Amino acid sequence: MYVVRPVELTDVGALESLAAVMTPGVHTLPRTRDTIAAFVERSMASFAAQVDIPSEESYLFVLEDTASGEVLGTAAVHASAGSNGTYFAFRNDVIQQVSRDLNICHSVHALTLCSELTACSQLAGFHLREHERAGIEAALLSRARLLYAVLAPHRFGDRFFVPLAGVTDSEGQSPFWNALGRKFFKMDFLDAERVIGGARNRTMIVELMPHYPVYVPLLPGDAQAAMGQIHPSGQLAFDLLTAEGFEADEYVDIFDGGPILAAHKLSLRSFCGSQQRRVEDAPATPGDNLVTYAVATNAERFRAITVACPPVDTSDVVFLPREAQEALGVRAGDSVICVRI
Repeated sequence: MYVVRPVELTDVGALESLAAVMTPGVHTLPRTRDTIAAFVERSMASFAAQVDIPSEESYLFVLEDTASGEVLGTAAVHASAGSNGTYFAFRNDVIQQVSRDLNICHSVHALTLCSELTACSQLAGFHLREHERAGIEAALLSRARLLYAVLAPHRFGDRFFVPLAGVTDSEGQSPFWNALGRKFFKMDFLDAERVIGGARNRTMIVELMPHYPVYVPLLPGDAQAAMGQIHPSGQLAFDLLTAEGFEADEYVDIFDGGPILAAHKLSLRSFCGSQQRRVEDAPATPGDNLVTYAVATNAERFRAITVACPPVDTSDVVFLPREAQEALGVRAGDSVICVRI
């Protein structure tokens, strides 16, 4: 069985091992032990904080194999993007151009630097050690952070977004960056990512990125083709997020042109499909009509698992096996939330 839980200081070594096999410029988990430890401490402080409105809090979750205790993946959510500045992205725009004299009217695709995602909550840091062979645990890891937001809505905004890594070659070069960002930053893609540390809210972006619309037809063909395309390692996350209710048409990343998925929380399955139920012991013979749910406890001692159990749609209880109750830290009579996987 797998459980998703808030990160702890004892996980630093496991996160360091995960970071060692991540692709530079693609995954956002810090890479050195000190920066990982700082991120873990920041997350622990965020979970412990009394929050009135979302601000600089960042919440990091880990996926744990309950049998071995091994940490197999991570996922994070930042309460308010650009909380210490402004979060920048390129908005996909269509500019209408008309010449009455020539009787010509046509549309031109353009990219406009914008800050519309500032103060939205940002999903990030999704990584599985063996994502190529991932099963239901991947859906649990992706969804658990949203279930935490369901349980603690005051900690997050009404809109969520997820930037996914764009296309890069075997040497880490981004065709979109080479065609656009490199012209203004005068450095390679990976160097630029290291300079800003994965952030999209630095003053240097305002200082260096173009403030006027970028006409897409003027970009080289490989840069145009890369826009809105995801790095192969991001396909699993993309599939899970679009199934959740995220859409990818409006924004692209200012560095690699990768898609930025966005949605109002009420469009997401975790919010509109969650049901609160009372835990009861599963019968010795649960029967054949079982449904797989993601089940989560309360925000104060958050845990999330997947479990196959009788449908909860027409009942006010959820029947959980003893193993599932132990993984969640609950017992009969406690309240949990359930959503179909």
